[in-house]
Amino acid sequence: MIDPTPSPSVTGLDRWPALRDVLDGSVVVRLPLHRRFRGIDAREAMLIEGPSGWGEFAPFAEYGDDEACWWLASALQAAYAPRPRPVREQVRVNATVPAVPAADVRAVLSRYDGCDTVKVKVAETGQGLADDIARVRAVREAIGDAGRLRVDANGAWTPAQAVRALAALGEYGLEYAEQPCRSVAELVELRALLGENGLYIPLAADESIRKAGNPIAVAHTGAVDVAVVKVAPLGGVHRLLAIAGRLS
Repeated sequence: MIDPTPSPSVTGLDRWPALRDVLDGSVVVRLPLHRRFRGIDAREAMLIEGPSGWGEFAPFAEYGDDEACWWLASALQAAYAPRPRPVREQVRVNATVPAVPAADVRAVLSRYDGCDTVKVKVAETGQGLADDIARVRAVREAIGDAGRLRVDANGAWTPAQAVRALAALGEYGLEYAEQPCRSVAELVELRALLGENGLYIPLAADESIRKAGNPIAVAHTGAVDVAVVKVAPLGGVHRLLAIAGRLS
C-alpha cells in the first residue's frame, strides 16, 4: 500500500489505493518547455487514472519525499476520491512571465490571450535587479495601467535585498509581492523594514504556507496580506478548501 505522510482522510479517501492499481493506471509524460523555468527545459509528470478521473503527480525534481508526498496525495485524490462540491463557477487565472529578457515579454504574453493579470518571476539566479526592473516595466507597458501585476521571487531575497528591490519594482504598481523572502521570520522582518521605509506593498506567502506544518499559523502571523494556496502542494482540493475556509 502507498504510505505517504498525509493520511487518506485529508483527501476524502478511506484508505490509499493499492500500489499495483496505481501503477497499472499510470503513464509518464515529458513536455518540453518554450522557456527554461526553475532550471529545467522539460516538465515530467505521472498521470494516474482512477475511478474518479485523472490525477497528476508532478513535483519538481529538487523536492524531497516529505514535500513530494503531498503532491502524490493530491494526485490520488483526483483519481480515486469523490469530487468535493464546487464553491464557485469560475476561477480567475494569471499569466506567468518567467525570467526572460524584457524584449521577449510580449511574445510570452501573446500566449495568454485576454489575461489582464500577470505574475512576473524575479530574483533569478545569474540575473540582477536591473533585469527584473526591465522585465516588470515591459509587462506594465504591455498590459497598461488597468492590468494587475504581481512579482514572485520564490524566497530568493534577504529582507534587505527585498526592500531595495520592491522600492524599485513598486514604481510599476504591484498588486503584491509573492514570497519575497524564504522564511516566515524574514517576512516579518521585511514587513517592518517596508514600513520604516514608507513603502506599502502587499506581501503574499506561497512556499511558507505550503511547506509549513501548520499553514494556518503562518497566515496568522500578520506578516502577509495574501495566502497563496495551491492544490497539489497542499495535498488536494479537500485539504485546500479546508485551509482556505479557515483563512477567509
